[in-house]
Amino acid sequence: MLVLRNYKLKVFGGSANPELVQKICSYLKVTSGKMEIKKFPDGESWVKIADNVRGADCFIVQPTCIPVNENLVELFLMIDAFKRASARRITVVMPYYAYARQDRKDQPRVAISAKLIANLLTSAGASRIIAMDLHAAQVQGFFDIPVDHLIAEPVLAREFAKKKILDLVVAASDMGGSKMARSFAERLGCSMAIVDKRRHHSNKVEALSLIGDVQGKNVLIPDDMISTAGTMVEAANFLKKHGAGDIYACATHPVFSGSALEKISNSVLKEVMVTDTIPLSAEAGKIKKIKVFSVAGVLGEAIKSIHNETSVTKLFR
Repeated sequence: MLVLRNYKLKVFGGSANPELVQKICSYLKVTSGKMEIKKFPDGESWVKIADNVRGADCFIVQPTCIPVNENLVELFLMIDAFKRASARRITVVMPYYAYARQDRKDQPRVAISAKLIANLLTSAGASRIIAMDLHAAQVQGFFDIPVDHLIAEPVLAREFAKKKILDLVVAASDMGGSKMARSFAERLGCSMAIVDKRRHHSNKVEALSLIGDVQGKNVLIPDDMISTAGTMVEAANFLKKHGAGDIYACATHPVFSGSALEKISNSVLKEVMVTDTIPLSAEAGKIKKIKVFSVAGVLGEAIKSIHNETSVTKLFR
C-alpha cells in the first residue's frame, strides 16, 4: 500500500512508452496524470499539463528511444512546463537514456553527447533522474543532481532461472560485458566465459578468442542493450563453433536498429529476453524468439521509495 506524504505524488508520461506508464501507475495504484501532447505542421512539439501540479511530487516517465530527438525535445518541454506550473519536485524517469554511448572523446573533435544531455535535463529543471542500465555507469557523474541508477538484472535473472536450464554458462559478448556476466553468473550459480572481440566499425565486430569453456554447455549472453545485434549474434555464432548447446540472450533495452531483427531471426540464438524500457515495434512483436518482461515493478518501487524518502537498495537484490 502506497503511503503518501503530505504532498501529492503524480505520475505523468510522454508519448514514448505509454504502456509502461500505465503499468507503473497500476503497480502504484495511482491514476496517471493527464497531458496534452501534439505536433504542429512544421514538426514543433507542444505540451500542456491538464492537471494541477502546484506543490506536487511529479514523476515524468519518458524513455528517449526512437524517434530519439523528438522524444528528447518532448521531455525537455514537459520538464519546463512542470517547472513553470510550480511542481514541488520534478523527477525524470528515463528507462532508456539516449546518447549514453557517447560518453567520452574517443577521437578528435567529437561531442561528449551524454554530458550535454545531462546538462540540458538539469537546465530544463529536472530535480532528480531515475535511469536504468546506463550503457556507461559513469554517466551518473555527468549530473549535478541526484541520479538513481537501477538495473534490470534481478528481473531478467529471476525469469531466466525459472527455465531451470542445466549445465549453464553465462558468457560475456566482449570484455566490456564481463562485469555484468559475472553478476548474472553469481545470481544463477554457474560459471562464466568471455568472448574476446575486435570492433572494426561501429556496427561490425569479429570474435577472436574464448576465455572459459562452453563445450557441451548451455549459454546465456547478457547485455545492457541490443542495437544492431551484431555483437550478440557474432558472439553466439562463435560460442556455437566452440561446442555450446542452446544459446540464450538477454538485454535490458531492445533498441533493435538497422537489420537487428533479421539477424536475430536467422541466428543460432534460441531465445532473446528483453524488457519493456522501450516499446517493441510491431515487426519485433512477431518474432517468437523475443520475449518481453516488464520492469514496471522496479520503476514503481523506485518512485515509491523516492516519494517516501526511503532506500532503493532493495531493488538491486
